[in-house]
Amino acid sequence: MHAMQYELTLPADYDMDVIRRRVASRGHLLDAWDGLGVKAYLVRERGVAGSPVNQYAPFYLWNSAAGRNAFLWGGGFQGICDDFGRPPVRQWTGVAYEEGAAVGAAARVAVRRRQRVPEGVPLSGVMADAVRETGRLAAGKGAVLAAAAVDTSRWELVHFSLWEDAAPGIEGEVFRVLHLSAPERDRLPRGRQW
Repeated sequence: MHAMQYELTLPADYDMDVIRRRVASRGHLLDAWDGLGVKAYLVRERGVAGSPVNQYAPFYLWNSAAGRNAFLWGGGFQGICDDFGRPPVRQWTGVAYEEGAAVGAAARVAVRRRQRVPEGVPLSGVMADAVRETGRLAAGKGAVLAAAAVDTSRWELVHFSLWEDAAPGIEGEVFRVLHLSAPERDRLPRGRQW
């Protein structure tokens, strides 16, 4: 599993209905993309759920590097570049994935928590904790799915979870889910990724 995200931070007075219309008209284009487990079309709006910014920040869980690369180099990503410029694309290697307790529910909320992997501790212990945290998140009431991944160039761990309505007591940045493309979600490997 490969995780990926780019963020478009927009002006404070940006009309977020532009993004909502964009997702409504184009979101379905990835509903059958080969190699894509999940794409969550995410937004944060300034002043809502504690967000300091307006932001469009899709989050992806890929089953294959070929699917991800076809998206980045084969045309899917070009629309963002054409309309907003080329944003940096963050990528993480999968650590764990679990379906949630509310697996059949529509995802309306996402939570992303990034944290540094501490220096001087065994990596095996940090990753085992991440696997346990993924399971704990997935078992939460209203959880649709949970994943953990690591960026070894920055030694940053990301926990990502989707929720039916609200994410009770979960720390992190809160996003609204505008659309979920999940053509190969059933092929995302469950549990620990090594």
